[in-house]
Amino acid sequence: MNKIRVLVVEDQNVVREGLVAILSFQSDIEVVGQASDGLQAVQMLRQTKPNVVLLDLVMPNQDGLETIPQIKQIMPDAQILVLSGFAEGDLIFNAIRAGALGYMLKDATRDQLFQAIRDVSQGLASLHPSIALRVIREISQPEKPAQVSELLTRREIDTLRLIGRGHSNQEIADALFVNDRTVAKYVSNILSKLHLANRTQAALYAQREGLTNNDSSPTNNVQ
Repeated sequence: MNKIRVLVVEDQNVVREGLVAILSFQSDIEVVGQASDGLQAVQMLRQTKPNVVLLDLVMPNQDGLETIPQIKQIMPDAQILVLSGFAEGDLIFNAIRAGALGYMLKDATRDQLFQAIRDVSQGLASLHPSIALRVIREISQPEKPAQVSELLTRREIDTLRLIGRGHSNQEIADALFVNDRTVAKYVSNILSKLHLANRTQAALYAQREGLTNNDSSPTNNVQ
C-alpha cells in the first residue's frame, strides 16, 4: 500500500514535532518533511514530493496564504490541508480560494485530523465541523459586497487610484510623500484585500470602480 506522503509546515517547534509524532503512528501516513515557514516549504516541495501539505497559516517570513498558490504552481497534484488556530471568515475563504482543499482547526481531535489527511489525499474536501457550518451560512446568506472605502485605508485608496492611472511605485511614492518600500506595502495590501492577482488587475479594478476619474488629490495623512 502506498503511504500518504505528508509535508508538515508549522512555525512552532513543539506543535510541529507533536504533529510529526502522532502522524508517525499511522501505518498509511509518512511524514516526508518538516518546514517552519512558507519559504522553506516551497523549497522542499520537489525534494519531498508530498501528496498532502499540512499547512499553518500564520507564520514568519512567508505565511500560508502566500504559500498556497506557490505550492499549487510547483506541484498542482499536491493537496493542501490548512491546520490553523484561527477561524476568521476571511482566512477560511481566502485559503480555499487560493487552492486549499481542507481547513481544520488545531482543536480538532487526532481522528479528525487523520481522516482529513486521508480525505484530501483522495481529492475530497475536508472542513472542520464549525468551518463547514460557517461556509454553509455564507453560501445561504451571502454578505453584501463591501465597498472599497470599507476594505482599504485612505492611503491604499490613493495608491490604487494612482495605479489605475498608470503610475510607477516611485511616482506614487513621490505623490504620497513616502518611500517606495511603503508603497510596495500598500500595493501588497491592496492585492490581498481585494483578492487580485497582480498590478494589472489592480489597475483594471481602479478603472472599473471609477477611481481614476476622481480628481481629488492624495491625502497627506498616513493611515
